[in-house]
Amino acid sequence: MNFYYIGKIDKVLFSAVLLLVVVGLITIFSVSYSGGGADFVNFEKQVLFALIGFAGMFFVASLDYRMLKNYSGAFYVLMLLLLVAVLFLGSVIRGTTGWFDLGYFSLQPAEFAKVVMIIVLAKSLSELGNYSRITKKILVSGIYMAFPVGLILLQPDLGSSLVIVFIWFCLLCVFGLKKKQIIFFTLLGALTSVASWIFVLQDYQKNRILTFIDPQMDPLGRGYNVIQSMVAIGSGSFWGKGLGHGSQSQLNFLPEKHTDFIFAVIAEEMGFIGGALVLVLFAIIFYRLFVIAEEAQDNFGKLLVLGTVFLLIFHMLINIGMNMGIMPVTGIPLPFVSYGGSSLIAFMLVIGVVQSVYVNGRRYRFKGEGDEL
Repeated sequence: MNFYYIGKIDKVLFSAVLLLVVVGLITIFSVSYSGGGADFVNFEKQVLFALIGFAGMFFVASLDYRMLKNYSGAFYVLMLLLLVAVLFLGSVIRGTTGWFDLGYFSLQPAEFAKVVMIIVLAKSLSELGNYSRITKKILVSGIYMAFPVGLILLQPDLGSSLVIVFIWFCLLCVFGLKKKQIIFFTLLGALTSVASWIFVLQDYQKNRILTFIDPQMDPLGRGYNVIQSMVAIGSGSFWGKGLGHGSQSQLNFLPEKHTDFIFAVIAEEMGFIGGALVLVLFAIIFYRLFVIAEEAQDNFGKLLVLGTVFLLIFHMLINIGMNMGIMPVTGIPLPFVSYGGSSLIAFMLVIGVVQSVYVNGRRYRFKGEGDEL
């Protein structure tokens, strides 16, 4: 590990990520008191996951990101092996066979598959070049994308598979898709959605979409989660009810309050100020990511950073949207905030990749200017 380069990371990006992790830890600590008792197991685990995540981020940031090209094939094969293995050896949680039970914690391969696919797609598209035929780009990158998406759908985990498809489509748009092709893929996506509704989606997944359209159609069943989330957000007002004093979260009216609906807890207990803080921190992260992508020294680095942008945007919009009742509930965590070791560590690793692009970009830029390192 090169400690010199660790000291050269983007401090603004790091600070914004750190503050989001802290907000998440505070919220998880607060809901640990709910129901008249106190259970700090989730908080203690999340602290451990955060420490592992930051250690992983610093380690990856100290490496030259271009080394990832050499190992992308190995990462891809390992990812596929894990996604196959979890179908046979994984634990079933909320109807999804997506976790390896390792005792103290569980490992969810789909979360790390998102990071691996950013690396694999960045390498594939950058090697095809700006002037390669777009059909070849679509076919080659589409094949790489299809295998993990298919395996994740078998779990079934619709949310994670949609994340990977979204990243693939957005990177193609950045790297060569024309307007006619974008329209074609949009129509293809619509037809695929209809076919998926008929032949692929499970009943519980259809119920989530129906609940998104009209939560009141089953307020004590399928629509319960969304209704309680919206009540929590609305009741927080401007300043919030105070940590540990949210009625929906502390009295256990709000389900999955430390994972899927953690933003509702923040809005209820910290009010508009807390929700706005989260959004501002994400805005800072996206601003720095776009700056780093613009200054990247090669297409591979640029695509790595843009893939991270699309990953975080999809997660943030879907999670906060489903908390507000404007997106279907998909079980997608809020980056850096929601409880979950696999997701938090995966997000921290991809931020480490971005930091490596930033550090090495500055390194070569300064060399070109004749500065000593």
